[in-house]
Amino acid sequence: MWSNGSDLASWVDNWADHQPEALAIEFEGRTTDYAQLSKRIASIASWLHLHKVETGDRVAWLGPNHPLAIELLLACSRLGAIFLPLNSRLLVAEHRWILQDAEPKLLITHEKFHEHATEAAGGVSVRSLNEVSQSEHIDLTPRVGRPDDPVLLAYTSGTTGTPKGALLSQSALTANAVNGAHAHDLTSSDRFLTFLPLFHVGGLNIQTLPALLGGASVLLHSSFDPAQWLEDVERWQPTWSLFVPATLNAVSNHPAFAEADLSSLKGLMAGSSTIPEAATRPFFERGISVGQVYGATETSPTAVVLRIDQAAERHGSCGKAATLCDVRIVNDAGIDVTTGESGELWVRGPNVLISYWRNPEATSESITDGWFHTGDIGHMDPEGWIYIDDRKKDVVISGGENIYPAELENVLAESDLLLEATVVGASDTRWGEIPVVVAVAAEGFKQDSEAVLKLFDGQIARFKHPKRVIWTDQLPRNVMGKVLKHEVRILIAKNETAT
Repeated sequence: MWSNGSDLASWVDNWADHQPEALAIEFEGRTTDYAQLSKRIASIASWLHLHKVETGDRVAWLGPNHPLAIELLLACSRLGAIFLPLNSRLLVAEHRWILQDAEPKLLITHEKFHEHATEAAGGVSVRSLNEVSQSEHIDLTPRVGRPDDPVLLAYTSGTTGTPKGALLSQSALTANAVNGAHAHDLTSSDRFLTFLPLFHVGGLNIQTLPALLGGASVLLHSSFDPAQWLEDVERWQPTWSLFVPATLNAVSNHPAFAEADLSSLKGLMAGSSTIPEAATRPFFERGISVGQVYGATETSPTAVVLRIDQAAERHGSCGKAATLCDVRIVNDAGIDVTTGESGELWVRGPNVLISYWRNPEATSESITDGWFHTGDIGHMDPEGWIYIDDRKKDVVISGGENIYPAELENVLAESDLLLEATVVGASDTRWGEIPVVVAVAAEGFKQDSEAVLKLFDGQIARFKHPKRVIWTDQLPRNVMGKVLKHEVRILIAKNETAT
């Protein structure tokens, strides 16, 4: 499985031998071919080695999307070190907590974040992007990285309590790349436009890293801009790009969408959460199939795949188990449920995390005999297609009946009354819990709660209907577009207190 050596960077070195002048990465007008990328990785590995980074040491990165984030990951793989990408949208206190937990040897930062990084660093040595990028060292670094070495420490978003650091090995990222290659029918002639954040395993590992391990080309955007995406699809002619529901909506609602030349695209992939059909429909109507990738930080993340050639006929499904993965759906006792019955998804495969960083209790709670507990509720049809019903912790139990908010949210997504909406459970003296809609009114529409509640008439069973609507200016989301439902519950609690 491994090329030219035993670390992730050896894949790039191999492509540098076979196609040295082929485009690897384009970023803000600067192009890097595979020969140049291979030399950059070697030089950065030497720089890290000179700064006393050794096997098992952590190297943190804080900044917007930048090629250095990819180069640091691959340089760490040569050294057997661990790359720690930091979410650039967190506060100083949140970064300080992660840095204290992970104890990196170095924190490398973009100039825009230097003051922030210095304040958060504590005793960690802070180095600038320019210092690393401009370094040119003779490669005398011993190549010691191995497949079983941890190489990526990715902290979860911390939607409940403090975040956990998922520790992923080099072989896990290789297995994930294999899953990704099969999901996309990836070849070295493919071109991937990346704009989702590289500090998240979605932006880093669903397309970007598999593309570079497969000899393909990547156009990297520093951040998401729907107008820029449309312009670069016409200019650069990518074959693939990765979305979340919010970015799908932003592109399809852009005035240039209807006339933009999208003919270079083989298809798009979407991930991060359940994908409403309303978000993908405008692309299908333009002849662009939108597939799906389901997974978690802990699965690197590609665990379930809906390929573009299957997507049109499988609306609502996230697909079937990825090539190197097995999937089970189990009840609370860990016993497989029957076909069509809902239960928790468990995933097993070489792409699953080693452990949670310095958290054996969380590790033992989340992994049983190699099976990772996703915390998502889903079901499987007789043909093996998997459907995500909701997060396990988000299920509303009302009068003894399980109500899955995602089902209600799909109805809301079809309405022109709403810009965005979500459903969570709220405590109720009679029923235990009731489903409540939290919504943002669409421009030009008033906050009409009665009209929203009528949307469910004839769509779903009466016992599932939400009982009230709470209006807000915007929904709290993380950087991948996923609604932070714990913050929505806080909003509901404040609303109940106020009334």
